[in-house]
Amino acid sequence: MTKDKDFKKLVRTRMLATGENYTTARSTLLAEHATPDQTAEAGNGPTADPQIEQFRTKTLRTFMPDGRITAIPTKRRALVVILIEVLKALDADKVYEEKELNGILGDFHPDFALLRRELIDYRLLERNSHTGEYWVNPSPPTHTGSQAQEMAGLEVFLR
Repeated sequence: MTKDKDFKKLVRTRMLATGENYTTARSTLLAEHATPDQTAEAGNGPTADPQIEQFRTKTLRTFMPDGRITAIPTKRRALVVILIEVLKALDADKVYEEKELNGILGDFHPDFALLRRELIDYRLLERNSHTGEYWVNPSPPTHTGSQAQEMAGLEVFLR
């Protein structure tokens, strides 16, 4: 239960008015009501919601305590956190052959095919199916449907 009932009421009102989910409406309201000090601290780039940062930290501590994936999360939102962390190991300006990409992903977890598939499904990686080449998607994609809910607030951790 939230401690700030008034703010929750504002979030629910925005949800009804815009059709946004709770997380998106909350993030938007927090951004709109940021104080000048918070805006100055943020610098030029977007910052993560403290709850999202806490979730990310807990997920990485649970599933990647030493930089390797100990288990693939079953919850999609936790999986997205792991995928974003794996994506950081790839050079954004490089085109990878499938074998080379498999080697990098295999350093994180033996099921490199699952990681590769999920990175492509979330459009974090792009591929040319004719040549077997892979590269990091240069512009963060706009997700829709369930992927939008799973990615909500985590975009700030993309490059």
